[in-house]
Amino acid sequence: MSSSQDKTKPINTALRWTLLISGFLATALGVLGIFLPILPTVPFLLLALACFARSSERFYSGLLDHAHFGPIVQPYINGSGMSRGSKIKAITLLWASITLSASFLIELVWVRLLLLVIACAVTFYLVSLPTLNFEGNENDL
Repeated sequence: MSSSQDKTKPINTALRWTLLISGFLATALGVLGIFLPILPTVPFLLLALACFARSSERFYSGLLDHAHFGPIVQPYINGSGMSRGSKIKAITLLWASITLSASFLIELVWVRLLLLVIACAVTFYLVSLPTLNFEGNENDL
């Protein structure tokens, strides 16, 4: 591969549009998460970034450089970690949704066990991330 070639693979038009729409939807849900305590902001913004990374450099950069959303996701993207408050909120919401789903919505035992394994793995991952220490408000999820 020559140095003048783009390192990313071109994607087809349908996939690009699917990723763009998904990115905008995830961004909208992230914005709603600022106002609705049941919706987490950071995971939706990270999903939007992942969608935009494959579909639009302009929207990817725009979200990362945004005055309000950029500071929320940049520490995670840079590998700096998450705030303690974000970790607590994410783990609490994760276990609440898994518990409710497994208790009231899922009848198959193997699916309940799978949800438990997923919840444990995600919890381990979140706990293992570096913890940022912010001075001031930690309301960033």
